Amino acid sequence: MTRFDYFRVRAMAERLIAKFGQAGAVKRVTPPDPVYGGEPVVTSYPATLVPMAYEARYIDGTVIQTGDMQIYISSVGLAIEPTVGDVVTANGVDYAIINGDPNKYDGITPVVFIVQARMSG
Repeated sequence: MTRFDYFRVRAMAERLIAKFGQAGAVKRVTPPDPVYGGEPVVTSYPATLVPMAYEARYIDGTVIQTGDMQIYISSVGLAIEPTVGDVVTANGVDYAIINGDPNKYDGITPVVFIVQARMSG
């Protein structure tokens, strides 16, 4: 039986995101040391992404709210896996990730990261 090639699917996702996407960033805040204190450290990771507004039929006012964005983030070259608590910068606006799907269909290879994000403020 032929094994499915997830790298090929990932390459296709990368081509589509590169064609229709934009440059953005995923920011991760590392909290201060619990013993020594200090300031939180914000690390920004460049990313290629496609932000899209949710269709009205999906907005229920609780899980998905008006203004939430569905953001497709290319996994190629991204040093981290975007997760809840990270902030995505798209269209010059910061969005806090509130839900995410790494799309690791084989459990190993991330094809594309799809996150639900809400304007942070």
